[in-house]
Amino acid sequence: MAEQSRPSRRCRPQLPEMEGQPHTALCARIDPSQIPYEYDKAGDVTIGAIVTQFACLLDEMSFTEDPKLMILNELYGKPKLYQHVLSLVFAVKEINDNHEILPNVSLGFQIYDSYINERMTYQNTLKLLSNQKGVVPNFQCDQQRNLISVIGGLYSEMSLQMATLLGIYKIPQIAYCVLAPVMNVKIHLPSFYRMIPNEEHQYRGIVHLLLHFQWTWVGLITADDENGEKFVQTLMSKLSQNGICTAFSEKTPAIARAIETLTSLESLRAKAISILSSDTKVYVVNASHHTTICLTWLIYLHSIFEGDTKFSIGKVWLMTAQWNFAADALHRAYDIQTFDGTLSFAIHSKEVLGFTQFLQSLHPHSSKGDGFLRIFWEQAFNCVFSDFYEIEGRTDACTGQEKLESLPGTLFEMNMLHAFLRSISFNNSAGDTVLFNENGELAAGYDIINWVTFPNQSFSKVKIGWMDPQAPQGKEFAINEEGVTWHHMFNQALPLAVCNDNCHPGYHRKTKEGQPFCCYDCVKCADGKISDLKDMDDCFKCPEDQFSDKNQDQCLPKRINFLSFSETLGMTLLFTSLSFSLVTVLVLAIFIKNKNTPIVKANNRDLTYSLLVSLLLCFLCSLLFIGQPQTVVCYLRQTSFGVVFSVAVSCVLAKTITVVLAFMATKPGSRMRKWVGKRLATSIVLSCSMIQASICAVWLCTAPPFPDLDMHSLTEEIIAECNEGSLTMFYCVLGYMGILATVSFTVAFLARKLPDSFNEAKFITFSMLVFCSVWFSFVPSYLSTKGKSVVAVEIFSILSSSAGLLVFIFSPKCYIIILRP
Repeated sequence: MAEQSRPSRRCRPQLPEMEGQPHTALCARIDPSQIPYEYDKAGDVTIGAIVTQFACLLDEMSFTEDPKLMILNELYGKPKLYQHVLSLVFAVKEINDNHEILPNVSLGFQIYDSYINERMTYQNTLKLLSNQKGVVPNFQCDQQRNLISVIGGLYSEMSLQMATLLGIYKIPQIAYCVLAPVMNVKIHLPSFYRMIPNEEHQYRGIVHLLLHFQWTWVGLITADDENGEKFVQTLMSKLSQNGICTAFSEKTPAIARAIETLTSLESLRAKAISILSSDTKVYVVNASHHTTICLTWLIYLHSIFEGDTKFSIGKVWLMTAQWNFAADALHRAYDIQTFDGTLSFAIHSKEVLGFTQFLQSLHPHSSKGDGFLRIFWEQAFNCVFSDFYEIEGRTDACTGQEKLESLPGTLFEMNMLHAFLRSISFNNSAGDTVLFNENGELAAGYDIINWVTFPNQSFSKVKIGWMDPQAPQGKEFAINEEGVTWHHMFNQALPLAVCNDNCHPGYHRKTKEGQPFCCYDCVKCADGKISDLKDMDDCFKCPEDQFSDKNQDQCLPKRINFLSFSETLGMTLLFTSLSFSLVTVLVLAIFIKNKNTPIVKANNRDLTYSLLVSLLLCFLCSLLFIGQPQTVVCYLRQTSFGVVFSVAVSCVLAKTITVVLAFMATKPGSRMRKWVGKRLATSIVLSCSMIQASICAVWLCTAPPFPDLDMHSLTEEIIAECNEGSLTMFYCVLGYMGILATVSFTVAFLARKLPDSFNEAKFITFSMLVFCSVWFSFVPSYLSTKGKSVVAVEIFSILSSSAGLLVFIFSPKCYIIILRP
C-alpha cells in the first residue's frame, strides 16, 4: 500500500525526565480504521501477520464522535521488535527466490500491528479476513486475498484474540507466544500452532538451574494478571517439591496506567523498595512484557527517589523466555549494567544465513509498502524526517544514511531469532529441524543465555547450556558453569542464595519452628553417625565394620581387637604363665626327688602330684586365651580350663578331707580309720572332676563356643572373641567350680587348728581364700569389660588363683625340704 501521511501534531506527556533524554512521544488522535502502520506485498498466496510494534495507551470514548485512539509510539514503541517484521519479509524473499520450494507460485504477505490492544487486534485480524479495501468478512470479492495462514501474536492474550476469529475459518495460526493462551490448546484451538516449546520444559529448566547452583532461597516477580498467577502457582509447587523455598512473591503493578495517570508514583516507590531492597540474591522473573517494563521502571524510580543503585549489587536475575532484553527505547538512558550477568531461557536458535546482509540493504526511502520502517528509523536513531513532520524546535533530522549495524544490541540486533513455518516438519535455513508435537507446539528445548553488559550500553549473550526434553534421560539439562560471567560485584564468585549458611559435613539440618523448610539450624551428628555432604537432612550410620571419625564426616575401618602375643600385655601374660609353669615343674621335681621324706608322704603323695600337674595345666591353659580366636581354640578355652581347675580344686578338697579324717582316725575306737587311704582321695578327685567334665560335654554337644566378631561393643574396634554359645552352661561351669572351692575352703577353715605335725589345713585355707576372692571378683569384672580386657581379666584370674594354690600350699613344704630337711 502507499505510504500514508502522518499527523503533524506533537505532544509531550508529563513524565519524569530520564537522564540525558526526555520522554518525548508522538501522540495522535486518529480514526482506528486509518492507522497507517502496516506492510504488504502482493502474491499468489498471502501470509498474514499481526505483529507488536506500537502500543495504544489510551482509548478515548466520548460518545459524541467516532472512537479515537491516543498512540504513543516512542515511549511505547519497540524498535527491536521491528525485527519480527523484517524476519517475515526476509523469509518470504528467500522462498520466492528459491523456485524449488513453491514453483510457479509467488508468496505475499500482509502485516498489521496489534498495538497491544484488544480492539485493534480484533479489527486487524478481520482486515486480514476481508478484502484490501475494508472490513467485510464472509464475502468473496475481486480483490480478496488468498490467505493461507496467519502469524501472531507475541503475547498469549493477543494470540487468543486472533485465534477466536481465525479458528472459525480454520486458517492455520502460527504463534510465538511463550505461554499457551488456553489449557489443552489442540482441543480448543485445533488450527493453532506455536513456535515455542511447552512451558513445562521451562519450569523444569528453572528448577534444574536453581538446583545446579544450589540456590534454595529465591524471590519471584511476576505480573499482576492471570498468567502471573498461573506462573507463581505452578513454579512454587515445583520449587517446594525440590527443596527450594520462595523468599517472597511480588506482583508488578499495572505500570502503564500508573504512568498515564501520574497518581501512583508513591505506590510505585513503595513497591520498588519492597522488591529491590530484599536481601535475596536470586530473582526469578516471569519476564512478560508488562513485568519487564514495570521492573525497569521500578529500578529507575528507585534510583531517582532513593538516590543510589546499591540494590542492584549482588543480584542475579533469572528471566523466562519471554524476555527480550532491552527491547524498549527506555534503554537509551537506563544503565543496562543492572542486568549484568543475567541468566535467561531462550528458544533454541541459530544464525540464519543472509539475514544480516538483508538488513544492511535496508534504506528508509527505498522500501515500498512498509508503514513501519520510517517510524522505526526515527526511534532507533532518535531523529525525525523533515519531509514527514512539522518539527517544533527539532534539529536532529534523519539523513537516511544511518547504519543499522551501528545501533547497540539493546535497540536492534542483526541476527534472526525466529525462522518461520513451511510445513509440519522441515529443516529451516539455519539447519534446524522444525517439528510440531501432538499439541501443536514446537518439539524443541530452551537455550540458557548469560547476558554480559558493558558501560557503553553494549552487551553480549553467551549460550551456557540448554534444556532439551528430547535428550536421553539424565542428559536433558546441561550447563557450562565455567562459562558464566556473573555481575561484576560478585567478582566471579558463585552467588549464594540460601536462607542461612550451609550445614557442613558432620552436621545435619533441623528445621526452625515457624520458618520455611529452607531455614534451618545445623546440628552435630550423633555418635556413630556421619554426614558427608552439605545440607543433609539427617545423618546416617556407618557400616558395622566402620566407625565415624571425630569430625563425623567420614567412616573409618574398625581395627580388629584381640589379645595378641606381640603386644605388651600379651607378652607379659605369656611370660607370667610360662614362669609359673616352670616354677610348678621345679616344685614337682623337688617333690619327686624327695618322695620318701615324711613331708612328701604326708597327706597322700599321689594327690600332691595330681595337684601339681593340674596346676601346671592351669598355667598352660591361659595360653589358649592369647591370640586371635579359632574354632578349636574356642572349643578348648573354657572347657579345658573348667575341667583342669576342677581337678585342682578336687585335689585340694581331697587333701582337706584327708586331714580331717586322719585326725579323727587317731582317736581311740574311731571307725574313721577304714576311710583313711588313697581310695577315698581318688574317689573324691574322680567324682568331682567327672561332674565338671559332664557339664562341659553337654555344653559342647548343645551350644559350643565359636569364633565371633562383635561389631557394636566398641566404637572404633571389632572384637574378635569366642562367643560362649550358651552363657548358661558357661556360668554352670563357673558355678560348679565355685561350689567346690567354697566346700574346700569351709572344710579347710574348720580343720585349720587341728593338732597335727603336717597339718596342711591352714595353708589350704589361705590358698582357697585367695582362690575364692579371685573368682568372686572375676564375675563383675567379666561383665563390665569388653574386648581384650575380658580375656586379660580371665587370664589374670587363672594365673592368680593357680599361683595362690601353688604358693600357699607348696612354699612351706619346699622351705622345709630345701632348708630344713
